[in-house]
Amino acid sequence: MRPCSVTQWTNLHQSESLAQAFPSCTPRFSSARDTKGIPAMANSLKANVRLMAKDEIREEKEEAKEMDDTLEEPAEEEEDEEERKARAAAEEAAARERAAQRQHMTIEELVQTERNYLKHLQLCTVTIHSNLQKLQPPPPNLENMFQNIDEVMDVSSRLLSLLDQAQIHHSDPKYLETLCESFLSMSQDIEMAYKEYLANYNNITALENSYKQKEALWAEMVRTIKSSAPDVNASTLSFFLVMPVQRIARYPLLLQTIQKHTDPQHPAYLILEHAAHTAVQINCRINEYKRFREVADKYKKTENLTIKDKINRLSSHSIAKKTARLSQYIKHETGMVPKLKDEEFDALAGFFFVLERGVSELHDNMEAYLHYLQRFLSCSPEEADLDLEGEKTALFSKEITVALRQWIYPSYENRLKTLVFKPLCSLQELMAGPRNLIRKRQDKLLDYELIEEKSSLNFDEQAIANTYKTMNTLLLTELPQFNGKALQLLWATLEAFSCLQRDLAADMEQLATSFTHQLPHSYLETGEFWKWAEISVLEGSRRMESLCQSVQDELNAPIVQALSPTCEKRLKALTAKHSSEKIYQLTGPVVGTRDLDLTLSKGELVAVVSEMDTRGDRRRWLVDAGGPRGYVPASKLTRYHQLTVDPPQSPHLNVMPTGPGPRRHSYTPGAQPLPTIMTTPCFQVYAGYDFTARSSQELSLRAGEPVRVVEPHDKRGNKEWSLVEARGQRGYVPSNYLAILPSVIASPTFPYR
Repeated sequence: MRPCSVTQWTNLHQSESLAQAFPSCTPRFSSARDTKGIPAMANSLKANVRLMAKDEIREEKEEAKEMDDTLEEPAEEEEDEEERKARAAAEEAAARERAAQRQHMTIEELVQTERNYLKHLQLCTVTIHSNLQKLQPPPPNLENMFQNIDEVMDVSSRLLSLLDQAQIHHSDPKYLETLCESFLSMSQDIEMAYKEYLANYNNITALENSYKQKEALWAEMVRTIKSSAPDVNASTLSFFLVMPVQRIARYPLLLQTIQKHTDPQHPAYLILEHAAHTAVQINCRINEYKRFREVADKYKKTENLTIKDKINRLSSHSIAKKTARLSQYIKHETGMVPKLKDEEFDALAGFFFVLERGVSELHDNMEAYLHYLQRFLSCSPEEADLDLEGEKTALFSKEITVALRQWIYPSYENRLKTLVFKPLCSLQELMAGPRNLIRKRQDKLLDYELIEEKSSLNFDEQAIANTYKTMNTLLLTELPQFNGKALQLLWATLEAFSCLQRDLAADMEQLATSFTHQLPHSYLETGEFWKWAEISVLEGSRRMESLCQSVQDELNAPIVQALSPTCEKRLKALTAKHSSEKIYQLTGPVVGTRDLDLTLSKGELVAVVSEMDTRGDRRRWLVDAGGPRGYVPASKLTRYHQLTVDPPQSPHLNVMPTGPGPRRHSYTPGAQPLPTIMTTPCFQVYAGYDFTARSSQELSLRAGEPVRVVEPHDKRGNKEWSLVEARGQRGYVPSNYLAILPSVIASPTFPYR
């Protein structure tokens, strides 16, 4: 019998111990009959012990085998590590080779696609553009389709030129550095060219859509495009014009792909990383600029809406929005809510409005100046017979006038319109956009203030906030540049106007010099000439002043107007209420423009109450117009002189004085008329106002037209109508439309009352 191993004895001992520890699990034999199973139990226990011993032996063998394998593993692992290193090195070399190939392919793609891109743009802008212009009739606004594309082509050709000047092959590591340096050096020019083109691209597509609506024109354009570019599968202009939009977005993709396949230890890696980042930033700024332009184009338009259109646009949303703005504005003005102040923007907007007012005033003055110049050129003084001393003087004056009217002034006028007036008109039109944006920004600011303090915003409120911030940023960025450019243009316009005035004076001096040597005073010395010129000018000035004064005296002469019964009653009432020295008459019509101002007609009588207003201004007098009281300009008032003229003696009436009693008129038949020459000023009846006849019994008159009064009343004796004769016709006119003015030449015309 083979002895048990230590492990077997240990297991056996553990079994016995378990039996002792858990006696309840150990079978109990209470009788002789139960003891019969003891041998079977012992045999079973022995079998279990043998099985456990076999398992233990198998485990020991496995452990021994494992120990033998462990001794063999270090040698195998050393061999595998060398293989892995070699395999990893090979894979790394292959990866570097693949990265280098992909880098080289991407560089070639960037350069080659740039050449093809430029070639297509040149084909579009040169060949196709010229062929489209030959169409009869050419497409309208065709030049707007190619707006700003020349700048895009210029930066592309310059970029390729920089790469070609380096004369380095694409496989050379220095070529990547040259490529990045060239791109970075032109980054600002690329951004400026593409952002203007992309901002205008929506207008290009809208214009092309308008062409598509005209079937005949569109068919001709498609045929021309296909025949002009047979090698390119293109039938529309948008096939070419969309290329700059796609190209600017490919720059960051291509540069990032090159960076992805470039070793970080490459000498051009840092500049490549900078170029890729710059390309991304260029696209971001272009997108931001395009968004700003869209907002500006939306709000800078000036809409001329009628009241009906404005009413049709009203809705519950717009009414609520405008009500909220008005409420916020009232709170600002009353001090209930503080305003959001932006000193930088306020300074820019203030300067803009000052500049706009200056441009507007200069435009209006220049327009009036051109109008008066045209009126001056329409006159023909050379055709009149001027009373000038000497034959040469009259001849020279006529020749000078003809030269001024036909050559000098027309040329000056054309240059003035081209160099001064048209730029001013363009500048004034350009200022409408910023002005509308500034006003719209104020409305959006009121909306923004209502939601500023909210912690969370819904979609509509966030859109309001974004719109205000966009407009504010746009104005802060663009308004300084606009103000600077507008100021430069304004100064250039003023400088051009000064140069034109200088050239005009030089031309006139040259013209006058060609005639002065033939005039009588050409032999005088310089001192004597200027003395003679001063005396002549002063003499002419005195004559002009005398003429002006005589005209002014004639115009300011007291107006004697036929007084209707109503005016007579008013005169009596004013005279009774005020003294006769306070009665004044209006020399012209007065229209009230301020509070307490009166609106009166020419010739009306008023009584002066005070020769100043409540502020002590003596240019406004307080008057009584026979009912209402108010202020009128003192310059329109003149003292009223009531002229009393004795009635004319009839040639058939002999006035016989009979002492202090009343005069008696007796008729002397056959008495010869005694011609009487009036030594007092005579008077003539004129139409004081325009009158249009409403029936065949009335007579139309024009203001200032002389008339002869046939009867100072109508057939019923009504003195409000008078029968007059003018231009060989008779008819009735209102009596208060007639005026009596002093006649310059004495005549025996009887005065009209």
